[in-house]
Amino acid sequence: MTAFEPQGNPQTARPRRSMGLFNNIKFFVLCHGMLQLSQLLVSGYLKASITTIEKRYGFSSSKSGLLAAFNEVGNTVLIVFVSFFGSRVHRPRCIGIGGMIASMGVFLIALPHFISEKYEYTEFISNTRLNSSLCQTQDIESSPTCSQNDTDPQLGVYPILLLGQLLLGIGGVPIQPFGISYIDDYAERRNSPFYLGILFAVTVIGPAFGYIMSSAVLRLYVDIDKMSLNENKLEHGDPRWIGAWWLGFLIAATLLSLTSLPYLFFPRKMSKEEIEEAPVEPSTEKMIQNKKPETDQIEEVSLTQFLKSFPTIVLRTLRNPIYLLVVFAQVNLAAMVAGLATFMGKFIEKQFARTASFSNIMMGGINIPSAMFGIMAGGVILRRLGLTVRSSAAMCTIAVFISIMFAIPLLFIGCPTQKISGLNYRDSQQCSNSCYCSDEAFNPVCGSDGVEFRSPCHAGCKIVNIKTIGRIQNVTYTDCGCVKSSGSPGFAFAGPCASGCSNLLIPFMILSSLTCFVASLSHTTSFMMILRTVTPEDKSFAVGIQFMLFRVLAFLPSPVLYGTAIDTACLVWGKKCSKSTSCLYYNLDLFRHRFLGLQIFFICGGFVCFLLSFLVLRRADSSQQQQHQQQQQQQQQQQQQQHHEMNIQTKSESSQETKDDKQTVSNSNGHSNTTCP
Repeated sequence: MTAFEPQGNPQTARPRRSMGLFNNIKFFVLCHGMLQLSQLLVSGYLKASITTIEKRYGFSSSKSGLLAAFNEVGNTVLIVFVSFFGSRVHRPRCIGIGGMIASMGVFLIALPHFISEKYEYTEFISNTRLNSSLCQTQDIESSPTCSQNDTDPQLGVYPILLLGQLLLGIGGVPIQPFGISYIDDYAERRNSPFYLGILFAVTVIGPAFGYIMSSAVLRLYVDIDKMSLNENKLEHGDPRWIGAWWLGFLIAATLLSLTSLPYLFFPRKMSKEEIEEAPVEPSTEKMIQNKKPETDQIEEVSLTQFLKSFPTIVLRTLRNPIYLLVVFAQVNLAAMVAGLATFMGKFIEKQFARTASFSNIMMGGINIPSAMFGIMAGGVILRRLGLTVRSSAAMCTIAVFISIMFAIPLLFIGCPTQKISGLNYRDSQQCSNSCYCSDEAFNPVCGSDGVEFRSPCHAGCKIVNIKTIGRIQNVTYTDCGCVKSSGSPGFAFAGPCASGCSNLLIPFMILSSLTCFVASLSHTTSFMMILRTVTPEDKSFAVGIQFMLFRVLAFLPSPVLYGTAIDTACLVWGKKCSKSTSCLYYNLDLFRHRFLGLQIFFICGGFVCFLLSFLVLRRADSSQQQQHQQQQQQQQQQQQQQHHEMNIQTKSESSQETKDDKQTVSNSNGHSNTTCP
């Protein structure tokens, strides 16, 4: 006997372990909320640290985009089979195993740090190599930095990261669908929406926690476990700084493992949650028993029957124009979100000369909460106003249109590309030809004339001055032949030139958060449109197709598309051992226009689809009204015709009665004539 089978009166014959902790649906909701929080924390943390990984191992942005999206590969392949076998397996146990697999994938993502050498950045300043970054007045053979045995670190690291992402995607497949269906099956009907609302709130909070955690760990140096604090001479704001990206993955993987363990102890089937104040009536029991054979019948459907009916269900679903238009609108908005979540931190970092940790705070503390409040506000509006499908389409269209109005000014809010000698400003090659500067050098300095140079050597600097205050080093370079100066030789400061437009970050974040908030108003409303426009028997399948299209058309290609667009704005690529690494300098105007241009493009795509759905619904409503009016006119005509026929019949009957009366009178007159003398 399983734990869910009722015997006699459910008030007296409860399942044997119904009072146990693992037979309580509330405890399951708590565990599932913690697991989803851990899973989505990984998702947010990965996107927040992707640019740091890119810089550490020299990936291009397109490669980083593919890495960020690769977990969707395993998810997309398995989601259909998981949806089919959902009622035939031990769902809690599958969730626990999936969480374990996902945690293995996250541990694997952190592995490259432990198998890689220490991070080596260009021109390491130490007491023994003070002159290594300076202009050498004579041709001195430097020791080769690359040997024949050195291999490209990308060759070993990138496949490991992809494999970790693949395992993360595979492990995450059963977590949300199995958890939601399990809660919906065994939670009391009135409590089920509340429990699911908690889980949906976690889906927004989880990534925000990931961004905030990345902001904390990226302030720590990447090799904090391999060297002492005194050995590190880089400052947190240095463009060569790499944070401890791997530490957050270890924390998240540990959380995933711990939150997956309880699922191994939940039963396959649980007793239905009951409310003590409202005992189950016999009629309700009867209804449950009457429905039970129907559930069993559904579970007996074979895989062959499912595959045979699959094309029919697909065609029936895809022939629904409202469903298609709303799904494609959501796909456009999802593509925008996927690209922004992956590279918005990098955009803020490069565009406004901020650190990676600060950029992630902006994402996790402003943009994501704005989207969360937008989703909640959309649900409240939908509930309070009781919107119809047509009104919902109008609301989505208006919301997305307003978000476009907020997004367009973002194209013009940003910093111009700084003056970089040899790239977009005067060429310093002639004055630094005698310095024998390396093409791989990247140790930016800012000249006293406001021009930035790739290294002190490229600025022609011959003397370095270091003042140490505690652990802070103030480095200046003098006798710089390539820095323009009146009279005395020019000088330069360590680090890139300061941005003169950092104050534009505040209006940018305000408009960006407003765009997220208003666009998110359509989230809940559009989901309800889908549920209301498909037949009840196709709802689950329609939602499954919807999420599959999200992955295939949005979550997979969008980060790669955004990354490729960012790569086209690169001015100079870094080099190591004569091989290209990550981009060192971007054309900031081109970066901004292409990055935000893609955002506006996808929002406009969503607007067009929502507008078309509204027009189709309005046309359908008008045709229904015309049909209703025609039916009313036909009914009125029929009533008038019936009334006319009744009048004619009444008149004919009255005329007939008149004739009969006349005939009677005439007969009576004739009779009286014959009888009178």
